[in-house]
Amino acid sequence: MEGIMMKTIYVNATFFTMDKENHIFENGMMVVEDQLISYIGERSDELMVGADQVVDLAGKWVMPGLVNTHSHILMTLLRGIGDDMLLKPWLETKIWPIESQYTTEIASVSAQLGILEMVKSGTTTFSDMFNPNGIDSNVVMETIGETGIRGAFSYSIFSFGTEEQQKANIKGAEEFSKKYKMFADGRLTTMVAPHSPYACTPEALMECVRIAKENDLMMHIHVSETDYEIQDILTRYGNRPVEHLRKLGVFDQPTVMAHGVVLNDEERAILKQYDVRVAHNPISNLKLGSGVADVVSLLDAGIIVGIATDSTASNNNLDMFEEVRTAALLQKGMYKDATKLPAQTALALATRVGAEAIGMGHTGSLEANKKADFITIYPYDKEHLQPVSAAYSHLLYAARGSDVCDVFIDGKTIVKDRKCLTIDEEKVIAEVNRLQKSLV
Repeated sequence: MEGIMMKTIYVNATFFTMDKENHIFENGMMVVEDQLISYIGERSDELMVGADQVVDLAGKWVMPGLVNTHSHILMTLLRGIGDDMLLKPWLETKIWPIESQYTTEIASVSAQLGILEMVKSGTTTFSDMFNPNGIDSNVVMETIGETGIRGAFSYSIFSFGTEEQQKANIKGAEEFSKKYKMFADGRLTTMVAPHSPYACTPEALMECVRIAKENDLMMHIHVSETDYEIQDILTRYGNRPVEHLRKLGVFDQPTVMAHGVVLNDEERAILKQYDVRVAHNPISNLKLGSGVADVVSLLDAGIIVGIATDSTASNNNLDMFEEVRTAALLQKGMYKDATKLPAQTALALATRVGAEAIGMGHTGSLEANKKADFITIYPYDKEHLQPVSAAYSHLLYAARGSDVCDVFIDGKTIVKDRKCLTIDEEKVIAEVNRLQKSLV
């Protein structure tokens, strides 16, 4: 009943907390009350008293839901379009022209498909940027709210078109920011999201800073993704992208910087000084030929780094298990040092640290007083997760999104036995294929 706190206890599972101490509780117990974890640890008969529900997890592994720090779910419908292209021509000749044909229906269905893929592969929290051109962003946000996912959905700002179109874009972003700062009982929020230093004028970027400051919102922006971008911004403005944005005041607000592939020591020092967080997109950066971000140097500089998938148009999936594994292996290969980005560190970037990166430290680990956002994996019928005694290793080096059994957000079941309870899977898949034909 509304207003009455329910006490649910989960038992008979191995809990991987992903907290700072990386506690693991075999045959442990977790208590969830009113959307929050109130206890996690060894089994306690005393705490069983007064439980409204006791859930036997039958030996499953339990870990925090994964956190995808940079995505574009409205592009999910564009999976497989524009493969094997460099970023600039890919955006200018494929992605942006097709997005200009979007309708609200296309955007909503694409968002549902993206969220369906995310939650079924273990992602419970995401931070997204979307192109608002031609769509009713309110309808799309309502659709996202109904799925039960947690995250930030942000209205991209561009300096394209006429002066009037640019003003309308910024006005739309400001209205969206005010309206959705707190939405869906606090599960959803938004950030101020200038697309990039190359797609926004200095004047537009300063307007973004104003909106963010006035509404106490974070910034989310693509930065230093390619060598071409570095040279382009240097030619236009006399500074590399990081210094260009710093001078405009962008970093005066808490900022999530997507990519950060091409950075030098001086720029990393600036990012640390301003507490800029980096969303690392290893597979997208590889596929687009952008390069490999030096995550080890970012972490050594004390910069908060989260893991991200980017869009399915450049990935081509939203499996965060695959993403974080790729991130770890790339750093080991780059440095020719197998000790770089070990399992516990890498998994933290995909959970607790990723949540901190996007300003959602109330989730990302299994700890008392944090949101009950968690996923389960049943390992005993999966050959690639044997022997189960090496579970922590398997979570990074062997697990797949398809191994996820159940997903809980705010303590509510979103996926049960690999079936999403909040999205009509068959309908969404049928609609995606119908609508995609109208675009290509």
